[in-house]
Amino acid sequence: MKETDLANESVNKNEGNRSRVKEEAPGTGETTGDKRDNRQCMKRQTTGEDLESSMGSQPHALCIPAPAQGHINPMLKLAKILHSKGFLITFVNTEFNHQRLLRSRGSDALRGLPSFRFETIPDGLPLPQNLDATQEVPSLCKSLDETGLVPFRSLLAKASASYSPVTCIVADLFMVFTLVAAREFKIPEILFWTSGAGSLICYDQYPDLLGKGLMPLKDSSDLVNGYLDTIIDSIPTMSGMRLKDIPPFVRKIYPGDEYMVQFLCSIVERAKTASAIVFNTFHELEFDILETLSSIFPPCYGIGPLNLLENKMADKSLASIKSNLWKEEHECLKWLDSKSPLSVIYVNFGSIIVMTHEQLVEFCWGLAKSNYPFLWIIRPDLVIGESVVLPPEFLAETSDRGLLASWCSQEQVLKHPSIGGFLSHCGWNSTIESISNGVPMLCWPFFADQQPNCWLSCNKWGVAMELIDNDVRSDEIQMLVMELMNGEKGKVTRMNATDWKNKAEEASAFRSGSSMVNLEKIIQELQKPAT
Repeated sequence: MKETDLANESVNKNEGNRSRVKEEAPGTGETTGDKRDNRQCMKRQTTGEDLESSMGSQPHALCIPAPAQGHINPMLKLAKILHSKGFLITFVNTEFNHQRLLRSRGSDALRGLPSFRFETIPDGLPLPQNLDATQEVPSLCKSLDETGLVPFRSLLAKASASYSPVTCIVADLFMVFTLVAAREFKIPEILFWTSGAGSLICYDQYPDLLGKGLMPLKDSSDLVNGYLDTIIDSIPTMSGMRLKDIPPFVRKIYPGDEYMVQFLCSIVERAKTASAIVFNTFHELEFDILETLSSIFPPCYGIGPLNLLENKMADKSLASIKSNLWKEEHECLKWLDSKSPLSVIYVNFGSIIVMTHEQLVEFCWGLAKSNYPFLWIIRPDLVIGESVVLPPEFLAETSDRGLLASWCSQEQVLKHPSIGGFLSHCGWNSTIESISNGVPMLCWPFFADQQPNCWLSCNKWGVAMELIDNDVRSDEIQMLVMELMNGEKGKVTRMNATDWKNKAEEASAFRSGSSMVNLEKIIQELQKPAT
């Protein structure tokens, strides 16, 4: 039997095929034989049958993120929001990340609810030596794009047959191969671009940059001779960007860059055939970018900041379901409680960035010389090819005002009143969470969408200041931390961040807010018959 036939057959066999849901439903149990218990059992069975009947009438969204921390987090938020709107949810991780989540969150972390379930597909890669390290991006993208469709198609059929017919798909744009399965199963699908919206315009401009000979770099000397400071005015809505502000895969200087350029150009073109694309942003912040994208791609909707919508809308029964691939150190928040308002600089370079030992040491002494309290998240794999070793003198000098941790709940940290600034890689989740909490940033972008996120944050939104050079120096870090926390430019940056925070809340707090209106449009899109 073909998988598509299996899915179609499942629509006609809902009662039998959802027995697993019924068994797990609240109110089921064994009978005891006496009359009273029989009546109680009948009541319990009715409750279970009602739940089963209810689930049969609910839309069922299958949500699949790209297998990286910065993609899983926002997709889980969107899935919870859809659940609060009445959708059944099947959330799909790769087998590798599923196991990581179980190790970091505990064996019950992904047990879910009858109406919010977890499934897996393989990523097609051999297991690495370090099971808790971030996987190499080019290899992961290539493997999933080439091998992901077959197991995804099987999972789609399985979920429809054994649970409830899948009525729609929400897929990360990096998982655009899923569009093929959606068409085969005749169900609607929307794509979710979890990176900054500006980066999607930049990726769409890759062929133009290559065609004009502006990229790739001729050789490594172009990294340091000022060539990357060349102004380009061909990027729609982002006039004044420099070549250094474009996502740097197109420079083609590192292993994997050549493939990533091909891959990104391919998924961008395939995404133009989707029915809609959603973004973790809000209209007021990026209206011009979203309007430009909608003229090139299918309709594009800002439905964020998702951290604000989740807090207002998500079912509280899902609060324990989280997606951190590293164990959180909860003492971070207790430590912050002991600090004065706006006194702490928070430092976190995300889940993928790695740096040299020399860069790590420069950050150490820049923070130390600023004399500000700091909370610094240092992943075990932060330093390229070696363990993280901090200078003993740095540890001794900052022991009374610094806290080091391997991971934390960033949303809780950024909401804390003691946080006065954020030294960040400018990944999009960090950027939008910082904006929605009114926290000004210092930006040290590394790759992918981080460069355009940084440019927009510094030049269009005025919520950030940029570290000048990738080869960081402690004196520059010291100066910028002090300026951000208490300098004149820092005060203006903080005022801008507060203004955007207020606009973000307006977009997400009221039914008439732009993100709430767009969310309703997306819900309607997900319930349309596929064309």
